[in-house]
Amino acid sequence: MLPLTVSVQSRPSSSAIQLLFAFNRQNDVEFVFEVMGSPGEGIDAFDLGDALRALNLNPTLALIEKMGGTKKRNEKKIKMDEFLPIYSQVKKEKEQGCYEDFIECLKLYDKEENGSMLLAELQHALLALGECLDDEQVENLFADCMDPEDDEGMIPYS
Repeated sequence: MLPLTVSVQSRPSSSAIQLLFAFNRQNDVEFVFEVMGSPGEGIDAFDLGDALRALNLNPTLALIEKMGGTKKRNEKKIKMDEFLPIYSQVKKEKEQGCYEDFIECLKLYDKEENGSMLLAELQHALLALGECLDDEQVENLFADCMDPEDDEGMIPYS
């Protein structure tokens, strides 16, 4: 008779999961650099915030500036080996909101609790609270991302 061998499928170790996550993160970063940068030069420091947001982070403008982002294009380039520590640091930050936090804030303006709010209230919040946008940025945002307001001036937010 031949010996019977049984293979038991075990769960991957936490270190294996961390290694896989790091590999996937590296691939994501490489993809962002491929799309936003130029080979060998890296990405423009002006685009640092966009690169971090493309990797599902939500840094504040102050944090982007602190991490080396610039307000003008072509002042500085950030190579991938410089970007990875920035990414890790921003990922650790606690001062970031997420989509769910934003929706919770919008619920404060939902007087009928039906998933809609006044467009004028959203416009005021974007222009006056937190890291304020300017009129042009708000208009572009509304044109690109918003459903039209109804007859009562309401828009769906969720």
